[in-house]
Amino acid sequence: MKLKFLFFIALFSVISCKQEQKNSPAQAVALSSNLNFTEDGNNFHFESGKFRYDFKTDQLPLKKVILLNSSLLGYISEIGAENSVIGVSSPEYIYSGKVNNLITQGKIQTVGNEQKYDVEKIISLKPDAIFTNYIASFDNTYQLLKNNGIQVIFLDEYMEQKPLEKTAYLKLFGKLFGKEEIAEKKYSDIAKNYNDLKRLASTSKSQPKVLANEMYGDIWYLPGGKTFTANYIADAHADYILKGNTEEKAVTMSFEEVYSKAKNTQYWVNAGNHLSKQELLNINPYYGKLEVFNKGKIYGITAKEKQKSNDFFESGVVRADLILKDYIKILHPELLPDYQLTYMKELQ
Repeated sequence: MKLKFLFFIALFSVISCKQEQKNSPAQAVALSSNLNFTEDGNNFHFESGKFRYDFKTDQLPLKKVILLNSSLLGYISEIGAENSVIGVSSPEYIYSGKVNNLITQGKIQTVGNEQKYDVEKIISLKPDAIFTNYIASFDNTYQLLKNNGIQVIFLDEYMEQKPLEKTAYLKLFGKLFGKEEIAEKKYSDIAKNYNDLKRLASTSKSQPKVLANEMYGDIWYLPGGKTFTANYIADAHADYILKGNTEEKAVTMSFEEVYSKAKNTQYWVNAGNHLSKQELLNINPYYGKLEVFNKGKIYGITAKEKQKSNDFFESGVVRADLILKDYIKILHPELLPDYQLTYMKELQ
């Protein structure tokens, strides 16, 4: 009798435990501090910044989407979902050969540019969703689209400051486009490559001093010490001139301030999309006073540029490993003797 009683107690405990697990809320999967998703039965939810989106699983995968930013196309291309795209804005900024071919064939329509979107055309295409960075000045346009039953999804990947967290947006795209296994595999490979490269860089005995970005008018917009670029430079085992800074945004300085901080700098990276040192001088003759201009090496992001399009801002958004590899090749060339730069190019 006692054994039977204990059996029922044990059985009740197992059932209660299962019910508790079943009824407990689903755990959110955090891809970054700005992006997370949750799967709950027949529902898929995700939060991007201050925006929340809810989909029934029978609404997925998305089959017809419009992209208003070419940077988001990097994720689409990485998981091979280009055929789901039916519209883009500003096609002149798109680097992808496959997407450009689809535009030429009329399978992808142009729906305006960053100045003005063709709302009537967007509505007529009846997309499952529109992907874009959030721009407050377009609020009226976004609301008009929503009023016509179109889901507008805001993804601000450009705000991510940790390279692999930006890459992790792949996982969300995998969920939304029915490419989950591909996305997980791609992310895993890129993350492994990145971490292996970071370890390789740490073996170098040198830690060269680095300057970044360029001047616009009288102001030099330097990446803050906790920004995307600063994190790459740190992971490439180099000494960024603002490494002690705690900003996650650009830090503005005069030329004189940069000049005083940039003494003994050996490398200048992300010097825009200029093609030569003379071109830099033509824009700002003060550059010629910098020690790094005269004795160091300068690199721009022009290796994969076609007219107005630049793959650094497309596939480079996803391929954190290749960008880090470029930085390591520049800063510690002896560690990657056979590697050719992917996105960056030295100015002569």
